[in-house]
Amino acid sequence: MVYFLILLSIVVLILVVTPVRRGLLSKPIFRLFKQILPPLSDTEREAMEAGDVWWDGELFKGKPDWQKLHSIPKPQLSVEEQAFMDNQVETLLSMLDDFNIVQEQRDLPTEVWDYIKQQGFFAMIIPKSYGGREFSAIANSTIVSRIATRSLTAAVTVMVPNSLGPGELLMHYGTQAQKDRWLPTLANGTDVPCFALTGPEAGSDAGGIPDTGVICKGQFEGKEVLGIKLNWDKRYITLAPVATVLGLAFKLYDPEQLLGDKEELGITCALIPTSHPGVEIGDRHFPMNMAFMNGTTYGKDVFIPLEWIIGGPAYAGRGWRMLVECLSAGRGISLPALATATGHLATRMTGAYAFVRQQFGMSIGKFEGVQESLARIGSFTYTLEAMRVMTAGAIDLKLSPSVVTAIAKYHMTEMSRTLLNDAFDIHAGKAIQCGPMNYLAHGYMGIPVSITVEGANILTRNLMIFGQGATRCHPYVLAELEAAANPDAEEGLAQFDQLLIKHVGFAVGNTFSALWQGLTAGVFNSSPVAGETSPYYQQLSRMSRALALSADISMLMLGGDLKRKEMLSARLGDVLSQLYIASAVLKFYEDNGRQQADLPFVHFSVQRALFEIGKAFDGFFVNFPHHIVARLIRTLVFPFGIGYKMPKDEVAQQICEAISKPGVIRDRLSHLCYIGDSEQDATGLMEQAFIAKYEAQPLLKKIYKAQRDGTLARKQPLHDTIEQALAAGVIAATEAEQLHRMNNLRFKSISVDSFKPGVLEALALKKQQAA
Repeated sequence: MVYFLILLSIVVLILVVTPVRRGLLSKPIFRLFKQILPPLSDTEREAMEAGDVWWDGELFKGKPDWQKLHSIPKPQLSVEEQAFMDNQVETLLSMLDDFNIVQEQRDLPTEVWDYIKQQGFFAMIIPKSYGGREFSAIANSTIVSRIATRSLTAAVTVMVPNSLGPGELLMHYGTQAQKDRWLPTLANGTDVPCFALTGPEAGSDAGGIPDTGVICKGQFEGKEVLGIKLNWDKRYITLAPVATVLGLAFKLYDPEQLLGDKEELGITCALIPTSHPGVEIGDRHFPMNMAFMNGTTYGKDVFIPLEWIIGGPAYAGRGWRMLVECLSAGRGISLPALATATGHLATRMTGAYAFVRQQFGMSIGKFEGVQESLARIGSFTYTLEAMRVMTAGAIDLKLSPSVVTAIAKYHMTEMSRTLLNDAFDIHAGKAIQCGPMNYLAHGYMGIPVSITVEGANILTRNLMIFGQGATRCHPYVLAELEAAANPDAEEGLAQFDQLLIKHVGFAVGNTFSALWQGLTAGVFNSSPVAGETSPYYQQLSRMSRALALSADISMLMLGGDLKRKEMLSARLGDVLSQLYIASAVLKFYEDNGRQQADLPFVHFSVQRALFEIGKAFDGFFVNFPHHIVARLIRTLVFPFGIGYKMPKDEVAQQICEAISKPGVIRDRLSHLCYIGDSEQDATGLMEQAFIAKYEAQPLLKKIYKAQRDGTLARKQPLHDTIEQALAAGVIAATEAEQLHRMNNLRFKSISVDSFKPGVLEALALKKQQAA
């Protein structure tokens, strides 16, 4: 007992007495910390510091405050924004013929371009004081989603000026003179913007751009001024072929030190009229057969005045941080909007098609193999809408959550790819024949574009989500890195010492809590709600704690090597991502009044997220290089094994039933889907056939009963069966007329496009001559 008290006194002395603790504990750990975690580069530090930590921080700390999640305001359209949706957006949709746009003109018609410019579609983010719409992020997202269900080309055209580009950068960083010069003309469509970041040698590695600017003196408007001599070669630039103003990112150098004592200033952004001498708009790209404008731009020894730097000379070398912060618009609004549009369209049309299309005497939606894919489409769409609303809502809170938007970009575009593949599987031959009546083909062609842009998905998952999350979202790691980078060693040690004690307490608490929650399966965790969703909050809290513990141990054991072990760190990123996805679904359910009809979608979405978390952890444990440590973490977190399962077939079938019949839940789940008014429109025809067949069900039951009784013949065309039923008195004349109309709509809706001999060849020749 005496020895124990002596030992305890020594431990207390070390931990409590600052000079002793700092000398015996903090100093050697600080030295080791600086060795195993290499210092951050300037670009890494700027990326880490840019943006905001939001709900991702709650999930990473191991004890999310669910009341805080529920208190986040539900994003809603204003009266003005809803009026724009009801009027200008609907008018635009009525002007679009996507087959003509993509396959024939390969451009938007002139009247569409004019309407988009005149009605402020390019000005949704520009303040009203400059002639813009000044719409919210949720309005921006909703408008783009709605348009994308009609025409991806039109949606991308509208999306880009309201995403990362001159308008966004000017509003955040532009000088007053720059705002006054450019924002009014961008708002009224006189100027069309593009932003040139990527090039042949720099795609996802935007920080490695080879394009250069050199500070020098030169002639501008007849006078010698201080400026920049630029050389660039860019590609993949959306709207470049039609742009009148070019946003350009380049690395700026000052070899003569005309601005100061630094020669390498860093990435800088400038705004240049495309009419300026030396600016070249090059060839047009043809991305995945899509018709939106995308192309190249280049320039050699182009001289511009310093005042054309966005933000003026004071912002020379600050472009990387500007870009990282503003990329949230693309990742958090635009690409999630396109992904969600895919879900809305696929859900409404595939549910209808699975009901209308018959094989082996019944709707194909009754086959369980089809139901498996159809349920995934419906549940993914529910998840996509939940994520779209929550992520755009964060931006409306004036936040720039870089980790959250990276999660949204990666997982939402991947979900849209999966559900569109499912839609193709169900539609089969109808999906693969291009033509005016194919509502899926152009979206399918465009999916890889979303996967690739704004940081390719492989990079986003393997480097960004956990790479930034581990430092940005962790309560102490970023501050510890900053302490290690402090040029004043003593001051850095003092900072590190205080952080270390807190970090140790954090880690110890997570260890014991993870074990307790593993032994009790998290059933004692609190939940902000009662009912069927309550256990989900408990399990997500448990997995949040497991993530915090695993991340801490990984960083301790692997140090800087963790950044290079992308497969391993990506699995922890998957855990963080699925925690966010499930959070968004639960909040969406609460915000929409806990609708009973939503529960199958909630169950499927959250159970799948938990299953994916379990799978990610299993892969992490199997591949962790220190096997004993991996076994220890697994035992702490999952002492009785990983028990999460995919949703039961019953839940999938409930989803299929909900989206395969008219109803409130189907309308809410696909409320952004464009549906034409006539049978000449592909979506309008499918919707009319679906409604007609649903309304004809009582009459069809009469016919089926008569066939079973032997009154009517089996295995004959439905048209003949209807006529026989009328003659036999099974149905009345008006009922026969209703059935004939239904049968005609059904047949037309499942038919595929075809072209008379020579038509496609003539179209190809016309394009060739135009080129």
